[in-house]
Amino acid sequence: MSLVSRLLGSAFKLPPAETYDVGVERNIKIPMSDGVYLLADRYYPRKGSKLPLILVRSTYGKGQLFGILYGRLFAERGFQVLVQCCRGVFGSGGKFVPFFNEHADGLDTIEWIKKQEWFNGELALAGGSYLGYTQWALAADAAQTLKAMSVTVSASQFRGQTYPGDSFSLQDPLSWTYQVNIQEKSPSSMFGMMFGGSPELKKALWHLPLGTVDELLFGKKVEFWQDWLENSEPDYEWWQPADFSESVKRVNIPVNMVGGWFDIFLPWQINDYMTLRSTGHQPYLSIGPWSHTSMGQMGYGIRETLAWSKAQLKNQKEKIRELPVHVFVMGLNKWKDFAEWPPKEYLNESWYLQPGKKLAIETPANSEPDVYVYDPANPTPAVGGVMMSPEAGPQDNRKLEARADVLTFTSDVLDKDIEVIGPVSAELYIKSNRPHTDFFVRLCDVQPSGKSMNICDGIRRLRPGRPASEPDGCIRVKIDLWPTAYMFKRGHRIRLQVSSGAFPRLARNLGTGQPLATGVDFVKAEQKVYHDPAHPSAIILPIHT
Repeated sequence: MSLVSRLLGSAFKLPPAETYDVGVERNIKIPMSDGVYLLADRYYPRKGSKLPLILVRSTYGKGQLFGILYGRLFAERGFQVLVQCCRGVFGSGGKFVPFFNEHADGLDTIEWIKKQEWFNGELALAGGSYLGYTQWALAADAAQTLKAMSVTVSASQFRGQTYPGDSFSLQDPLSWTYQVNIQEKSPSSMFGMMFGGSPELKKALWHLPLGTVDELLFGKKVEFWQDWLENSEPDYEWWQPADFSESVKRVNIPVNMVGGWFDIFLPWQINDYMTLRSTGHQPYLSIGPWSHTSMGQMGYGIRETLAWSKAQLKNQKEKIRELPVHVFVMGLNKWKDFAEWPPKEYLNESWYLQPGKKLAIETPANSEPDVYVYDPANPTPAVGGVMMSPEAGPQDNRKLEARADVLTFTSDVLDKDIEVIGPVSAELYIKSNRPHTDFFVRLCDVQPSGKSMNICDGIRRLRPGRPASEPDGCIRVKIDLWPTAYMFKRGHRIRLQVSSGAFPRLARNLGTGQPLATGVDFVKAEQKVYHDPAHPSAIILPIHT
């Protein structure tokens, strides 16, 4: 095992190991308050006195990948590590219900830790994705015991990425459901999701109604999949017990966050950062050019977590940088440091949709709207962007932009570099002949070669009366795109796409208003996008002043 850890330590550019003599206490039974036992492995350097402890709570098991990534790599560098299986997975007792048991089980685990003779009183949390969510679930109510936490590509609530813009993020939730349902029978299932998924899963993404896709894949109903479909409305009361975004205000320990520009959780991870800032704290935030499952993100996250844990548990403050916000500027391909997010030096500038498919900072002239038709039977495909798959990230969009159901608005060739860092949004004035429809917008960089590379995007699902119509019958739609840091270079052009979907990343809007779980009928939608003085559709970019 030490050979694998040596290879990973080198690949991830970790500091040298302090020891390779690591002991493992396996299948520790940790009692929960309801009588259930959860299993855990404790990794520890065999030599030395009591050392600080890092707790990792995992829904993907405690051996193989996570045992190496967190257990052995961190134990080799001077920590004890407890890797615990969440309720109902990999031998832990009880029933696996995503999100709803992590608060109580996490607190019970910490109470057990406090009684162990090997615990020296110094405890930190670590992990990414669901392992990051388990940190937020307990952090506010265990702050007297905790000394630090390091959260990678995750957030304090998972509803946001499940229903971005009130649409439904089909591909990733279904892929995740597939993975956790087969992971104990097929240990390589996580790698399958990271590197392309299975043919049966890809076929299932087209299946209607969505409420029977679990039976198609597994021969049975999956309770949490059904719950997600049934609780898709914006009021989301069902989700509230599993939403810890409010409790972030009560977290009083040093917090480090690592995100990616193409990560599924980024907007909500930044919300957690902003909440901590609003309560007077100074969290650290790094955002790189990564998707959720990229190896670059994984390596950087391990390095950051190690440095953060040493700084907070071993008082090695020199391990962390001076300025707390560290972002990778794509296009420029350099890291920049700032005192806060968003950086104050970047101010919003509107780039307006123009007649003739142009994009410019001038208010548009009088013109007729552009029109396209969205057909759920032939949905606008997803190309790159925010996904848990190898196709995530920046891709050439030219084939997509040639479709009749995609509008593009493009600037003149830039005569200077334009640096965009911060939140991005769009404001469209639209009409649709369907009260139930979607609008999807995407920001692209058009290179001199003609390649159109996606930078960030966002969607908004419309329902009758939401949002309300303007007096002239138009609807003004505000769409939040993913935040970004990007340098549009001189000689390039800025492009905005407008369409009505990105399938199968996002579920098709069938146009009928039928429930998400049971809808099978679909109709075409005629979409009009306005750009005139009374309807100044625009994308709003945070540009360096």
